[in-house]
Amino acid sequence: MMFCAIEWNPSPELFTIGAFSVRYYSLWWLIGLAAAYFILRYLYKRQDISEKNFDRLIVYSFIGIFVGARLGHFLFYDPIYFVTRPLEIILPIAIDSSGNYQFVGYAGLASHGGTLGLMLALWLYAYRSGINLWQTLDNIAIATPITACCIRLGNFWNSEIIGNATGSDWGIIFKQVDDVARHPSQLYEAIAYIIIFVIGIAIYRWKGERMHRGFYFGYCLTTIFTARFFIEFSKINNGIFEGFALNTGHYLSIPFIALGLLCMLYKHIDRISLGTTRL
Repeated sequence: MMFCAIEWNPSPELFTIGAFSVRYYSLWWLIGLAAAYFILRYLYKRQDISEKNFDRLIVYSFIGIFVGARLGHFLFYDPIYFVTRPLEIILPIAIDSSGNYQFVGYAGLASHGGTLGLMLALWLYAYRSGINLWQTLDNIAIATPITACCIRLGNFWNSEIIGNATGSDWGIIFKQVDDVARHPSQLYEAIAYIIIFVIGIAIYRWKGERMHRGFYFGYCLTTIFTARFFIEFSKINNGIFEGFALNTGHYLSIPFIALGLLCMLYKHIDRISLGTTRL
């Protein structure tokens, strides 16, 4: 069976009104967040948690993910930019060589940073709402993989986070980058995350809350970052550890895998106090 490279050169913009444009990347983000919203709403109703606490969860989660992912990108992958152009980190603009401002959206979001930001935000949410932290982490974890899948589809549409050259006629030619057939590492991750999501939902429907608290959180961390660890071998290394046998994504994934395994395998993980109440 013969394989051939596929040229990929879509417009990143869905539509433009004046200087403002809506990009497909943003659309995929919204789809992912909407999917997580409806899944979490279902879980909160099933667990008889109040509507007020659900609305608060969405706000905390969005801010935690966005701020963490934004800061993580610059700290882990582009620290020089972090120092020289701090205004562009918090605002969706870019300043060209002439000093003019351009609306470019938020290009540069790191999943490891987003995970850390979300974990901190959920700790604050649990502390202020009085809801068990491990229960909150489990609920978020069940919905997370579908959002992660959508984000990677957005990356694919943007022709970013591209893979290494395949060294053959097979692969994706990202015309906005070069004319080389490359691994579609974004699609590898998207496929892995949707599989993780389906399995996680199946486990929840089978076992529900009978699994010890922290299990679903551990499952999410372990599977997502294990997949990420191996898929990193197909990616171009563009982080701060460039030139090492393992790249930045590898090193950042290892602690999350270790934490995930601990939460999955240690049935009394919910007894560990994280500064809120006895969890």
